[in-house]
Amino acid sequence: MMDIINIILHLDKYIGVVLENYHSYFYILFFLVIFCETGLVVTPFLPGDSLLFVAGAFAGAGQLHIGVLIVILILAAFLGDNTNFIFGKFVGDKLFSNPNSKIFRRDILAKTHEFYEKHGSKAIIIARFIPLVRTFAPFVAGLGHMTYRKFVSYSLIASLLWVIIFLCGGFLFGNIPLIKQHMSLIIMAVMVISVLPALKMIWDAKFKTGK
Repeated sequence: MMDIINIILHLDKYIGVVLENYHSYFYILFFLVIFCETGLVVTPFLPGDSLLFVAGAFAGAGQLHIGVLIVILILAAFLGDNTNFIFGKFVGDKLFSNPNSKIFRRDILAKTHEFYEKHGSKAIIIARFIPLVRTFAPFVAGLGHMTYRKFVSYSLIASLLWVIIFLCGGFLFGNIPLIKQHMSLIIMAVMVISVLPALKMIWDAKFKTGK
């Protein structure tokens, strides 16, 4: 677990190593990480927001092509969403039938369902900016029998906004000397800010349950 945290907090260094040794495979690797982070219920721990920001910074430094990144990562996020939706629609009930499962936890599923109840269809867009919730949101949408036509339109908007905001944020600001010198702290800040809404949602749910 500490190794994963270390990699996430020092993405600038690890991406630099990957670029130096496996530049031709980087776009494929990045596509797979973003796809899995949102497309597979079992991989919510993968970096999303911070990875996009750092990749944008490398593109700003001329080491990656920003146009290629935008296209393939929007596609990765969109396909991940849709894979998760279909997965939830057809096998969701079976996966979460065991209340004691450590992987397919019903408490997280319930909290994501509450999120949908509160925000409606636009929850698909909001959830895209909340780690953990964005991994379960498409799954719950499929499990809850949302129509695919409604889901796919919101999913496309969410994927566009998410990728462009974080990728272009890194592209524009990631190479400012002060930010570049403290990239690990910036990544940590991005992670904390991103996770705050999810933590608040979990805290509220527990507090209400306690009452």
